[in-house]
Amino acid sequence: MDDWIIDGDRLPLERKSVLPGEGFFYPDSLQETKKESEAVEALSGAETVVIADTDADGLGCVALIREVHGEDAALVPSGPHELRQSIEWAVEYAPDDALVFVCDLAPDGEDDITGIDGLAERTTVRWFDHHQWDDDLVDAVEAAGVDLTVGDSDEVCTTDVALSELDADFPEKFEALARVTRDHDLWIKEDERSDDLADYAMWADPEEYVRVIRRYGVDFPEAVEEFLEDERVEKEALIEKAVERGELREVGEWTVGVTYGRCSQNEVAEAMRQQGADASVVVKPAGSASIRGSEGFERAHEVAEQVNGGGHPRAAGCKPHIYDDMLDYAHHWTTRGAVAKQAILDAFRALPPEDEAEGTDTDR
Repeated sequence: MDDWIIDGDRLPLERKSVLPGEGFFYPDSLQETKKESEAVEALSGAETVVIADTDADGLGCVALIREVHGEDAALVPSGPHELRQSIEWAVEYAPDDALVFVCDLAPDGEDDITGIDGLAERTTVRWFDHHQWDDDLVDAVEAAGVDLTVGDSDEVCTTDVALSELDADFPEKFEALARVTRDHDLWIKEDERSDDLADYAMWADPEEYVRVIRRYGVDFPEAVEEFLEDERVEKEALIEKAVERGELREVGEWTVGVTYGRCSQNEVAEAMRQQGADASVVVKPAGSASIRGSEGFERAHEVAEQVNGGGHPRAAGCKPHIYDDMLDYAHHWTTRGAVAKQAILDAFRALPPEDEAEGTDTDR
């Protein structure tokens, strides 16, 4: 296949908005080989290791840990669907007696924590998070010898947890970093700087993001502001396309906004909320989806858990098990995510009455 076929820079915006990015078309085996090579390089000889999600919240934790444990704290970039692999690499390549942090990541099931016992046997493992945890997984991780701290997902982000749990007197700029990160991650949306944090974490290399926030906190230098301004031209155009495709659906007692596209989901969800949506579903070309709630709907994580995902009451993500081959993906792109949309709307319909759900909830 010629490289130009997947070159996003040559695509008209309309086509770009309905297709996944270039990385989607590279086999997982090639990407995994590259990531493993990078993990070996990072882990070899590292006294301190941070396995973290690469959004603003996870990288905020990395910045705080480096303030305490030094520049050489090695970052192993991870994500919700990469947790098991990241733990296995740490088991294989991290030195004995290393200090290992796991940040802003929650296991969806026992498979995600395969290897945690072996890692905790020969290293010290501290785990900071704020997502919804099943009690059985909490017990399994703590039984392995992990020092686990899970903050209230309605009140704090993981950067808040790290700020509280790390033994250090941090300058005020890091307290501000936690507040503004929380504003984005919990979708409070009261501080305009939180969009800058989220966007910069998404567009910049993780190491660059950590370096900048350690130096400047949330008050970015002019060069970063210019970079964000340039990137937002296309971002806003993609948001507009996704909003144009959106429709409001009545599902039980809720109005659910549903759309499709490669876009920034928070802004799209906010636009649908202003149109009257209690909750919003943004299906992405790569097959995943974001679910956003509001004051009138705080069960996004319950919806996501039914379709291979999880998250918070007002912000969750998932990837339905509906893709068996490339024809399924082709159908996904040409129908603008019709099957994924239906699977997620069915999950809304399957929610038990709220009082019944509260009576059986055992999550932390």
